[in-house]
Amino acid sequence: MKSLLLSAAIALALGACATTTSPTGRTQYVGAVSQAELNQLGAQAYAELKAQKPQSRDSRQNAYVRCVVNDLVAALPADWRQQGWETTLFVDDDANAFVLPGGKVGVYTGLFKVATNQDQLAAVVAHEIGHVLAHHHNERITRQAGAAGVVQLLGGLLGSRYGSGIANAAVQGGSILAQTGFLLPGSRTQETEADVVGQQLMARAGFDPRAAVNLWENMIEAGGSRPPEWLSTHPDPNARIGELRSRAAGLVPVYEQARASGSRPSCG
Repeated sequence: MKSLLLSAAIALALGACATTTSPTGRTQYVGAVSQAELNQLGAQAYAELKAQKPQSRDSRQNAYVRCVVNDLVAALPADWRQQGWETTLFVDDDANAFVLPGGKVGVYTGLFKVATNQDQLAAVVAHEIGHVLAHHHNERITRQAGAAGVVQLLGGLLGSRYGSGIANAAVQGGSILAQTGFLLPGSRTQETEADVVGQQLMARAGFDPRAAVNLWENMIEAGGSRPPEWLSTHPDPNARIGELRSRAAGLVPVYEQARASGSRPSCG
């Protein structure tokens, strides 16, 4: 029975795969799950995390984070703005943030140690939004669908399509977080691509794209001999800063035009 389920899961995942072009022009393999299913899994993973981690009750910090997120979302294309965006500030010392499919945003209070102003915070959140815009979660699931863990990976999808009985037979325990790897770091290619998309987004929203450089300098300084978890999963920091600085120079006119058009974030 399990063998049949495994074959069905692989067929379900790979049968829907397709190629598309990422925002930076590379070929992507996506389609193991639909956007609606991704949004559903994102919402479930988000709910699980909120049940597990304490949330900040600091009204000022919450308003600050929501302001930055809202200004970034306002600069997205209309179809992305219409997602069910939700922002949560988690009490956690890690300098981290994430955005899940369906517009679920999580920011850790530890991020304030390195993102010292609204532009630097926007650089982090825009990078994470970049992963969603570039369909990196779909790409990762599609790539993993043929791996040994396909039954665990698709357990939630089988349950949503065919009922809890099949889902329970396909995967014993484990959360949607584990099944989808939503919160695991992406590949270096994806991280670089999210840098590109995120820096463009923050400039269009009226946040200074040069702040991405300052952010990463702060991250390196805070890491000392051992880089923060968020930093260690990304491309070489010094090379990355050089790329961010080079892109920022070209994005300053976009940033200035956005501000001239009325996009002037004032989040604190």
